[in-house]
Amino acid sequence: MFRRKGIKIVLIIFSVLLTVSIFIGIMLWNGIIFLNNPSREEYPVRGVDVSSYQGEIDWKTLSEQDIQFAFIKATEGSSFTDPNFAENYSNAQKTKLRIGAYHFFSYDSSGKTQAENFIKTVPISDNMLPPVVDVEFYGDKEQNPPSSKAVDKELNDFIQTVEKHYKKKPIIYATGKSYDMFISGKYNNYNIWIRNVLSSPSLSDGKSWIFWQYTDRAVLNGYNGSEKFIDMNVFNGRREEFEAL
Repeated sequence: MFRRKGIKIVLIIFSVLLTVSIFIGIMLWNGIIFLNNPSREEYPVRGVDVSSYQGEIDWKTLSEQDIQFAFIKATEGSSFTDPNFAENYSNAQKTKLRIGAYHFFSYDSSGKTQAENFIKTVPISDNMLPPVVDVEFYGDKEQNPPSSKAVDKELNDFIQTVEKHYKKKPIIYATGKSYDMFISGKYNNYNIWIRNVLSSPSLSDGKSWIFWQYTDRAVLNGYNGSEKFIDMNVFNGRREEFEAL
């Protein structure tokens, strides 16, 4: 009899824990709560990064949701241009936000031609944030990565060409794995934007970071694309340091 009661209690506890876990999972999946929740006191400057996946963006509405900056996808590889970039870049500049543009780096074409693609797409504008090169994996590259030496050559060509044109040092965006494989211990004169949606970031070479993408499942008002979520980021510093960037 006591054994049956014990089993019943265990089953009830298991059922409650399962229900709670499912409920939390649903809230995480739908962007209601986040695994990361950076302190607004510690990180007062926040922003988004967007691409055509967010569809048409009402920049006035988006800019009024306690964000201070936006990075907009401009190009990818040597020939692709985000179809919404020109409209996004123009309309975003009519808001109070600081605006920047980013390039998705390809391991399959030369860094110089990728830089030329970015330069012909992104005009120089007043108060623009430094250009960003997004170094991460795509397709089968995580399972079959290119050599670090090959990436170094093309990435250096991209960075140097872009830096010369915009007179600003590009920011390097990376995931933890791409950082460890291609960036760690190098590019010491360049700021790092790191992605970590599970915990606070810590770079393997001890370097500090300037931006942190802490979730890819935020939900804000002002866009209607196929992707209902939007990436959220924080700046590692005070407002006056951000304004000086």
